[in-house]
Amino acid sequence: MFEQLISQPSDKIMELMAQYAEDNRTNKLDLGVGVYKDAAGATPIMRAVKKSEEILLKVQDSKSYVGLIGSIEFSRNIGELVLNNSVEEKRLSYAQAPGGTGALHQLLLLARATKSIGNVWISNPSWPNHQAILKHLGMNMASYYYFDEITCEVNFEKMLQDLQDMKENDILLLHGCCHNPTGANLSFEQWVEVTRLIQDKNVLPFIDLAYQGFGDGLEQDVEGLNYLIKNVSEAMIAVSCSKNFGVYRDRVGVALVVSEAEKKDVVQDNLKSLNRLTFSFPPDHGAAVVNQILQDEKLKAQWKDELEEMRTNMLDLRERLASELHRETKSNRFSFVSKHRGMFSKLGLSAEQVEVLRKDYGIYMVSDSRINVAGLRKDVINYLASAISNVI
Repeated sequence: MFEQLISQPSDKIMELMAQYAEDNRTNKLDLGVGVYKDAAGATPIMRAVKKSEEILLKVQDSKSYVGLIGSIEFSRNIGELVLNNSVEEKRLSYAQAPGGTGALHQLLLLARATKSIGNVWISNPSWPNHQAILKHLGMNMASYYYFDEITCEVNFEKMLQDLQDMKENDILLLHGCCHNPTGANLSFEQWVEVTRLIQDKNVLPFIDLAYQGFGDGLEQDVEGLNYLIKNVSEAMIAVSCSKNFGVYRDRVGVALVVSEAEKKDVVQDNLKSLNRLTFSFPPDHGAAVVNQILQDEKLKAQWKDELEEMRTNMLDLRERLASELHRETKSNRFSFVSKHRGMFSKLGLSAEQVEVLRKDYGIYMVSDSRINVAGLRKDVINYLASAISNVI
């Protein structure tokens, strides 16, 4: 039977990780994998997370199942963090999921179950797993122009032109903040325009929120999202806690649905059923740790301080890299690096130039020239800038 299977395309980032591990050069640099790293190049457990785990170890007295949709309390606390009271509780449905990817998957299953969805519109470029999951689920896709490869900024005019082709009951997938892979974000004013278009076209907004707090701040990063939610009758939001709580391997995510109040029960019932069919019960440990942090004012304050430290460190790395690239190239070509937000920036290099960086300099990045800024150390910024200058 298994001889009928065909090999699947390899994940480019996983492939990059394997190549990096096999590289024996001492000056090699990993800018591919999307995890935050400190000055020592490690991905530490946040202090608030450690403390929360210590408390949980003492007070938790059972490992029994929590429920098909996980901890409602946890999901509501995440909802408050994301939505800032922009929508009434009676219009919200929740389901805990294994990470942001799990939340995306479950929400797409929910949309597919309506049997009324047309195209799912994703940005070009977007996180590769968006397209992969849609293909796996057999859902129709369309793409909209987003990132200008020359200016390395959002081309909003072309984005709006493409989105004019959306039809009623299509889904518009948006990155809540810190766009992956580009780092180029919509301004608040652009969120307002997109909201107006969503209303005019009667499409369903679907927001992937994986980096809240990594851009301009916890509240600032969701200002556009909150405006949108206040002005639409229905929406879906996939939330990941992997980055801003540093609980990558614990797989902590939430699927949020905004609907009219009278539809809440049927939405919630479907989310519960889809969880049962997909994985039954979502993992609890990471969610319990995050929930403990959000409930304890002291822990929450500590977490916010740590998150802000991570955010400002990424901004500092961006400023330093942009400055070094300006000095090395004697041009403003890479000034956008300091304007981008979040973990990633797309540098506008060719696949051939990226390959030269890997072979000749031991610098590993995704072939589309996406770099993980949070993977940089201050002591290697000059080396990176010099290498980039040499290959362009």
